[in-house]
Amino acid sequence: MTAQDKGPRIRTVPAGDNRQRLVCPDCDFVAYENPKVVVGVVATWEDRILMCKRAIEPRMGYWTLPAGFMEMGESPQEGAAREAWEEARAQLEIIDLLAVYSLRHVSQLQLFYRAHLTSPNVSAGPESQEVGLFELDALPATDLAFPSVHWAIDHFQQARGTASLSPFGNPPGRTGDMRRGR
Repeated sequence: MTAQDKGPRIRTVPAGDNRQRLVCPDCDFVAYENPKVVVGVVATWEDRILMCKRAIEPRMGYWTLPAGFMEMGESPQEGAAREAWEEARAQLEIIDLLAVYSLRHVSQLQLFYRAHLTSPNVSAGPESQEVGLFELDALPATDLAFPSVHWAIDHFQQARGTASLSPFGNPPGRTGDMRRGR
């Protein structure tokens, strides 16, 4: 018996379910395939936003907000703070949830938080070519890596000065699918 002959390997609709899943024909174990959760921050020091120039694909060389995949055993807030540290050596305090974006074409749920840097001392981590603190009117807007980065910055600007807010979602008609211009 080889590795391909073990574990969940048959696509079928399990009993009590309504969609196809990978199922083990030997023990009926179901391998659920669920969206990935991305967590990130719009982190500020005074009136400047922390940005990172990506050193990895996808979109290497483009600017982004500190963000990445949530890890097992951490809260979304802990994951967002960890990503800020990994990408920009940034220490911060999470304020609140800014936005929740659904990117169905890549099976991602993205959570962006508003955060305050506890120090302006930031430097590039292993996934960043460079990092910087940018005034809102001086952001590298034409070189942003992903549509959700644009959205989060726009939503951050809309929420400025509010003590609490209901999280934003995808802009109307926008899916984040860069191949389709949406």
